[in-house]
Amino acid sequence: MTNFGKSLTLKHIKLIIFDCDGVLIDSEILSKRVLLKMLNELGAKASGDYFDRHFLGHSYEHVSAKILEDYGVVLPKQFKDDYHQSLMQTFSKELVPTPELKVLLSQLKLPICVATSSSPERVKHALSVTELTDYFTNCVFTSSEVKRGKPAPDIFLHAAKKMGVPPEHCLVIEDSTAGITAAKAANMPVIKYAGASHLKNLRTEVSNVKDDAVTIHEWKQLFELAPSLISKD
Repeated sequence: MTNFGKSLTLKHIKLIIFDCDGVLIDSEILSKRVLLKMLNELGAKASGDYFDRHFLGHSYEHVSAKILEDYGVVLPKQFKDDYHQSLMQTFSKELVPTPELKVLLSQLKLPICVATSSSPERVKHALSVTELTDYFTNCVFTSSEVKRGKPAPDIFLHAAKKMGVPPEHCLVIEDSTAGITAAKAANMPVIKYAGASHLKNLRTEVSNVKDDAVTIHEWKQLFELAPSLISKD
């Protein structure tokens, strides 16, 4: 049995809310590569560590404001569309689900949904490319549907309301400090997934704020942590 080192009560969970990027799909390393290349071409020579610290789990609007604040670079009006197009092309060629995710999804006995900072178009494309669409039919919620993005709790509260489950009965699975902060603000238990490429090889904490969430590095560890979530059939 894995020793997770922290207490987490999951006996009353009725809904699992998944973040998308870096949790369902191994996308953050691709997003980093595409975005940093485009920023570098504009003179904003941000590092990979800077991306990890300031962009993971955040919206495009946050990224744009942070680049202006720290590098004095105003992203052109066309930048967002160009980035989106380049990223979608990269996703089509390289995007995959996180390791053994489909095994997990096929065994979960509770309702599931997605709550993400990605745009509706991006998450739809990502789920299609990775053949995850059928797992999340009519239960994908994006930050475009709420007033405030993560680390505000709005997207998780919105997802819980739409799914008809009280916040305290929802389990959030996130990879970023912004998402973990949002889940806690929503009064939802949260597990950090650190099995995607952008986190699994890191030796140091990259976030500015230490998150004390229980962390799993493989999906099979969720079976060990919360066997009640898994169907016996």
